[in-house]
Amino acid sequence: MGDKIRGNTVFIVSAAILLLLVILGAAMPAKFGEIAGNLYRYTTQNFGWFYLLSVFIMIVFLIGLAISKYGAIRLGGDGERPQFSFFSWIGMLFSAGFGAGLVFWGVAEPMSHFFSTPFAGVEAQSVQAARVAMGYSFFHWGISQWSVFAIAGLAIGFLQYRKKKEGLVSTALEPITGKKPGVKKTIDSLAVIATVMGIATSLGMGVLQMNGGINAVFGTGNSIGIQMAIILVMFAAYMISSSTGLEKGIKYLSNLNLGLALGLLVFVFFAGPTVFILETFTLALGDYLTHFIEYSLRMQPYHNGKWVQEWTIFYWAWVIAWSPFVGAFVARVSKGRTIREFIIGVMVIPPLIACIWVAAFGGTALWHDLNAGANIAEAVNADLTSALFQTYEFLPLKTLLSVLSILLIFTFLVTSADSATFILASMTMNGSPNPPLFAKMVWGALMSAIAAVLLYAGGLEALQTASLVAALPFTVILLLMMFAIGKLLRKEPLPIRKADLRRFRRLEEAAKKQKTS
Repeated sequence: MGDKIRGNTVFIVSAAILLLLVILGAAMPAKFGEIAGNLYRYTTQNFGWFYLLSVFIMIVFLIGLAISKYGAIRLGGDGERPQFSFFSWIGMLFSAGFGAGLVFWGVAEPMSHFFSTPFAGVEAQSVQAARVAMGYSFFHWGISQWSVFAIAGLAIGFLQYRKKKEGLVSTALEPITGKKPGVKKTIDSLAVIATVMGIATSLGMGVLQMNGGINAVFGTGNSIGIQMAIILVMFAAYMISSSTGLEKGIKYLSNLNLGLALGLLVFVFFAGPTVFILETFTLALGDYLTHFIEYSLRMQPYHNGKWVQEWTIFYWAWVIAWSPFVGAFVARVSKGRTIREFIIGVMVIPPLIACIWVAAFGGTALWHDLNAGANIAEAVNADLTSALFQTYEFLPLKTLLSVLSILLIFTFLVTSADSATFILASMTMNGSPNPPLFAKMVWGALMSAIAAVLLYAGGLEALQTASLVAALPFTVILLLMMFAIGKLLRKEPLPIRKADLRRFRRLEEAAKKQKTS
């Protein structure tokens, strides 16, 4: 093990940079928070357009690829079949993707847009504000963020399972960047740093929400001490799970997450304003489809608005920071599926579940504010972490719902962190499919430490800054990945379709009959 670490530049460099950030953040939290804030403003003001254009280009590319002749190619051998069942596959996609983030923002986002609208001409807390809030929430949780995961996953999965190469970001870029060791190590180090920052953002937000939930149930208050205790418990849980391997710990936790999430969703759907939820979902879906291009490319250069920077640009940066990990993990659990099946599964099913979730939970909160004067939006504006638990105040079995939601957030975070330790260890051990436990321990500890430092230094704003700044160089890498996929597929022999096979057989039979006659 010592020899593997000593000669491993990617492991040493990325771990050293992240450890330095932990030390600086712990030693100088105020200065660290101030620098983080300056970086956040600089990045959003100067590169927001780049994030928006990049994600939109990725969506167009993936849709074109799914409907093209290349969609029949498998991530594996032509005769290979998927390793995991459809339910387990979707559960792992959702858990390793944005399950924890969705629980956080499922009520907080639509209520934030309802309280402070995305457009200056829309009156806050009006019926029109409610409609715009739901449509924009659908947009943020729709296909755009999952297209980013799909690009990374497709490039890594194709090379790892079709071409039998290492499951590394640098390997996926070889058709564009070549095989120079220095370039490859730089790319992999950037991928590791971006991943840790993205995961730390989600862990931190989940911890904030768990603290809000514990406060709602037990009246403990919100404090940095409670948040540090939650991080320690979570660290112990995901390291125990990580030691059991992908087929056990992550698979079982993912199935538990999806089952628990669906149970909560069904309860809120029937206990809440059911018809309003259905109508809200239908209308918001229509608004999402109608305004998709407008929202995808919306900037505010004429009146220096900050809304798009604070929401859409943050979201896209957050998912880009996650993409090396989620992409590698999605590739790992999608082995044997066709490119078409992969793209449709990744870009449609998790976003559809997310939109249903936002409609049920966000719709319930909106209905109570519009019809019962609940003032949930005001409470959310004061404390984002209380959004879900404020909504439960107007539903039956509120204490049980709160406890189950805290458990769901916890298991989502454990699954995400567990998956991330596996992928990060693999990325820093030359793409090993079975990385050593020591490497998992190092990355598990650094993820928790970064999350703790960011919470200590500046809370939610520092968490957002970390993912946004880390994502900037990786956006370029994702665009290069897209070109690499295109270059690889053009050289790939297409599988023979069943329809073509039947046509060939008919031609053979006709030729034989002609000879005999």
